[in-house]
Amino acid sequence: MAEVKLAVETRTEFGKGAARRIRRESKVPAVVYGHGAEPVHVTVPGHELMMALKTSNVLLAIELNGKNELVIPKAVQRDPLKGFLEHVDLLLVKRGEKVQVDIPVLAEGELAPGQFLLEYVLNSLPVEAEATHIPEQLTVSVAGLEAGASIEAKDIKLPEGVSLAVEPDAVVIQVLAAQAEEAPAEGAAEEGASEEG
Repeated sequence: MAEVKLAVETRTEFGKGAARRIRRESKVPAVVYGHGAEPVHVTVPGHELMMALKTSNVLLAIELNGKNELVIPKAVQRDPLKGFLEHVDLLLVKRGEKVQVDIPVLAEGELAPGQFLLEYVLNSLPVEAEATHIPEQLTVSVAGLEAGASIEAKDIKLPEGVSLAVEPDAVVIQVLAAQAEEAPAEGAAEEGASEEG
C-alpha cells in the first residue's frame, strides 16, 4: 500500500466561521487523534486530500509537531449537495499496528442464467489489518449463483495478515429473483380506466 505525503498545518481557530475561512483557502479542517495523545486540530490541502481519498483506507504520511507520523482517514464529512470535503478525522497509526477498517467488496463473474439481482447487504467488510498493509478492495466470485444463494463473510478470501472484524456468518452479498413487473402495470391501467369513467 502506497503512502501519500501530505503537508498539514496546526490550527488554533475553531467554529463554523473558521472552518468556512479554511475551506475558502482550498484547505480542509481536520483533527488528528489516537495513541492516547491529545487531539491536534490541523488544516490539510483540499485537492491533495481529495485525490488521496480516491484510494480507500489510504495511508497518509504527515509531519506533525516536528515528527513524521502515519495516519488513516477514519471519518470523512462531505457537503451533501456539492460533495466537497468539509472535515476529516485522521487516526494515528504505527507500522506493525493492527487497525480495524472497512474494505470495499467487489463481486465478479456472471450469475446463473435467469432473472437474478445481486444485493450487497454489506458494501464493505469490517476487517483487522496491519496499518501499512490494508488491502484496497476484496474480490469475490458470484459466478453461477442463483436466487437464494448468499456469500458470507467467511466465504471471502482475505489476504495474509488480514482477519474478519465481523461475525463469520454475516451475509455480505445475496442473490435475489427479479420481481415480475406485470402486476404494477395492470394496476396502473385500471387506475387510468377508473379516472376516465
